[in-house]
Amino acid sequence: MRDVKSATLLYVTLMFSVLLSACAGSGRVRYDTPQEAYDKGLAEYEDGDYETATEYLQGVFDFGRTHQWAADAQLLLARTYRQNEEFLLAANEYTRFMQIYRSDPRVAEAEYELAMTYYDRSPNYRLDQTDTERAIVQFQLFIERYGSSPLVNEAQSRITELRSKLARKQIHTAQLYERREYYNAAAVSYEAAFDRFYDTEYADDALLGAMSAYYEYAVLSIRARQKERLEKAEENYERLIQIFPDSSLIKEAEAIYVQVRAMLEDVGARS
Repeated sequence: MRDVKSATLLYVTLMFSVLLSACAGSGRVRYDTPQEAYDKGLAEYEDGDYETATEYLQGVFDFGRTHQWAADAQLLLARTYRQNEEFLLAANEYTRFMQIYRSDPRVAEAEYELAMTYYDRSPNYRLDQTDTERAIVQFQLFIERYGSSPLVNEAQSRITELRSKLARKQIHTAQLYERREYYNAAAVSYEAAFDRFYDTEYADDALLGAMSAYYEYAVLSIRARQKERLEKAEENYERLIQIFPDSSLIKEAEAIYVQVRAMLEDVGARS
């Protein structure tokens, strides 16, 4: 009988402990109020312990999402994920902050930081650039919505940087075609790089590349198709010297142009 009473007492004690833990946080974190959870989360964030900070900040929402600490916790949770390089989770939490706390004065700041999560994920130019494209779109939306924000100039600089990366990616693709002697594909890819990224540092590279690829394409073409391809090379040369007269690539372009003209004259003489 004494064993039964002891077992009952132990069970009650364990259940009380479980209930107490549920009211004061779970796992290794403990808190009794939303303010305590937020304050501890902030302290851990400032100390760089983002995993523990996340646990505390998530605990703030055990008490709902309408109390005075909820918006602060939501924004800090997003920032915590970003600092911990969990960028997709950060993007989700920034989006949630903007949706739930639309009237909060920090929404513009959160939207900029949302764009930065995609910027942070933007990889080396040789890799897939989906996140680079997303970052550009988010920065553009930010500029459209918050044109008077002091962060606009920084957002524009980020866009310029990311567009240059996309241009380099396109140039790299064209160069790969060129190395494999797929000169038509290379020329088209170079021209696409110029058409889309004419305002980047790679624009003159794109025109020179198109010029060179069309010339090589003409060399390998049947006589009946050489003239049109050489004229394409000539067109890209004219664009290069007119738009970028001070480009460091002019001399290289002129050397190719001499070959283009000589071949055009030869094709005309044989016509």
